[in-house]
Amino acid sequence: MKLRQIAIVLLALLVAAGLMLGCAQSGAAKAAGKDVSTLQKVIQNKKITVGCILSFPPFGFKDTNGTPQGYDVDIARDIAKALNAEIEILDLTSDARIPSLETGKVDLVIGNFTRNTTRAQKIDFTDPYVVAGERLLVKKGSPIKSIKDLKGKKVGVTKGSTNADIVKNLVPEAEIAYFETSADALTAVKNGQAATFIEDSNFQAYQAKINPELSVVGDSFVALEYNGFGVKKGDQDWLNWLNLYIFNMNVGGRNNELYVKWFGESLPFKLNPSY
Repeated sequence: MKLRQIAIVLLALLVAAGLMLGCAQSGAAKAAGKDVSTLQKVIQNKKITVGCILSFPPFGFKDTNGTPQGYDVDIARDIAKALNAEIEILDLTSDARIPSLETGKVDLVIGNFTRNTTRAQKIDFTDPYVVAGERLLVKKGSPIKSIKDLKGKKVGVTKGSTNADIVKNLVPEAEIAYFETSADALTAVKNGQAATFIEDSNFQAYQAKINPELSVVGDSFVALEYNGFGVKKGDQDWLNWLNLYIFNMNVGGRNNELYVKWFGESLPFKLNPSY
């Protein structure tokens, strides 16, 4: 065989070996978890980590034994059961929800998460699972009756929520007080450190129910907010599965069953799932 022919054969063998090595490396990368969706990871590892806000009853809280409980927590446990996976629930603040998804600290956030276009630049949202307005919580006898009465008043909001922007737009003369958790803001209203606290209407109704010294006043001063689960951006496989889960939960009655369990009434606003 001539030298040129030998060289061509050797080159062909080297190229083939390179392709085989590349395929092997690609397979190893996938096996190591790269390019594997969260759904497949949960199924393979039989474990899911869900972030919830455990300072936001009845959506999330800890019972006397320190065990997570609540509406969002029950939904998280249902999802884990559907995937035949062990669940770990991490307690998050509102401000920690997006970073926890971006860094992979959690697989999913179920934490009364309002869907908006700003947040959607960083993470993806599922279809809605609950709807809410925003209302004011005050001490009984307060002169505050609506959003118009907040000029010069100290208004409590949680860090990372959308409520600070709402107040700035509607009542720029109000003084905004930031709190780490809704429980902190609630305490501030009770002890007079804040005149009112703006939060999800579902949460406010529950708090007025269990705290007779508090009242919910005024109508919702924003358009209805549709809350979804938060997931890491770009994981379409995981997003598709969760959307189908929410669809089944809504039309099958499980969502309403859990809402009645924790709020004492049926879902106040209809969800219209796409068929």
